[in-house]
Amino acid sequence: MLLSHRRARVLVVGLASACLLVVSTGSPAAAAVRARVQATQQLAVLLTSHRAYQAPRAGSTQVAFLPANRPITGERTTLPVIEHSTGSGGVRWLDVMLPGRPNGSTGWIGQQGTRQLVTSWHIVVDLAARRVTAYRDGRVVRAFRAVVGKPLTPTPSGNFFVEETVRMAPGEPGGPFALATSARSNVLQEFEGGSGQIALHGRDNLGGTLGTGASHGCVRLDTASIEWLVTRIEPGTPVTIDRA
Repeated sequence: MLLSHRRARVLVVGLASACLLVVSTGSPAAAAVRARVQATQQLAVLLTSHRAYQAPRAGSTQVAFLPANRPITGERTTLPVIEHSTGSGGVRWLDVMLPGRPNGSTGWIGQQGTRQLVTSWHIVVDLAARRVTAYRDGRVVRAFRAVVGKPLTPTPSGNFFVEETVRMAPGEPGGPFALATSARSNVLQEFEGGSGQIALHGRDNLGGTLGTGASHGCVRLDTASIEWLVTRIEPGTPVTIDRA
């Protein structure tokens, strides 16, 4: 199922480690993916709300309004930084990835009112292999089999990021945890009161055979795998969803 905003809470507990899926990293396809995974990614944590613009100047077209906190958990909005620019009067600007539709959007925000962070983690979802791989410092750390979107409701491909880490309420489908991403379904504009947001989450009360395409677009993992991820992956972490 797609991530619902009902009965969600922020993650606050420690978790057990997960099983490792041994993956060959010597294939041409694996090498191509590694070449696109940066060792580190600069992040901007919003301390105040921001307007995002089409260009690095306040007079340009506004493309988004970014609250300082995320809607489900209240965590600080944290965005990957793509580029820097200095405008008139020495104003510093950041070109950042934006959450929501249209998928893959970017915009310029003022650096003032942000705090800079760096992450060394990167998540890659291989839709063809139905596998999620966690990279750190550009190297494979763990890989997990997954359930991805079915043909009628495919998982969207592209470059995204983790918006917030959600602890699902007991009995909530898709629990026990979810990494809500900036991606949105290209088919479902709304799902169970939510915006069609794509998440990596568990299989509680959903099931699905790992290694198949059976979801509404989200990526389902077994409990041990999602628990391993949510103890390490923080908001702002890049998520590449690859269809090839």
